[in-house]
Amino acid sequence: MIVFDLSCCLCEHRFETWFRSSADFAQQQTRGLLLCPQCGNNNVQKAVMAPAVSRKGNSADPQRQTSDEPSPAMSGKQISAPAAPSPLPAEARKVLSAFVDMQREALSKSRWVGPAFADQARAMHYGEQEPELIHGQASAKQARELADEGVEVAPILFPLAPPDSVN
Repeated sequence: MIVFDLSCCLCEHRFETWFRSSADFAQQQTRGLLLCPQCGNNNVQKAVMAPAVSRKGNSADPQRQTSDEPSPAMSGKQISAPAAPSPLPAEARKVLSAFVDMQREALSKSRWVGPAFADQARAMHYGEQEPELIHGQASAKQARELADEGVEVAPILFPLAPPDSVN
């Protein structure tokens, strides 16, 4: 198992997650399965973190002090910890939360169609299928083509993991 510090690119929330391997992290990130626990955004990156390098159990610690001299922290010198990312302002969190709630409400009233989204939206637009609220996946090219044809579509503001891929 490996632990990574992750950071949300939207709200800058920093959190820790365990993975089986670096490849497992990369696969989950590519599939959009890594979600910020604070805002639900899936644009999550590895955060900068200090490496944890362990030493052999039978080797001496060269940094270990053998004298009774105080350490720099004990002698009045301050050792500062890395600065944590500043939290999102309360008003911004409130607005993001409202958007998340509105999206959740809209998605609860629509049906997931997955990668068939463009075909089904087009079929409803041309009267080949009974109109209903749907959501799913479309590439940028498919979305542009739908818009060019006059099909009313809107992007989901906050990325969402398909129902069959959520763990």
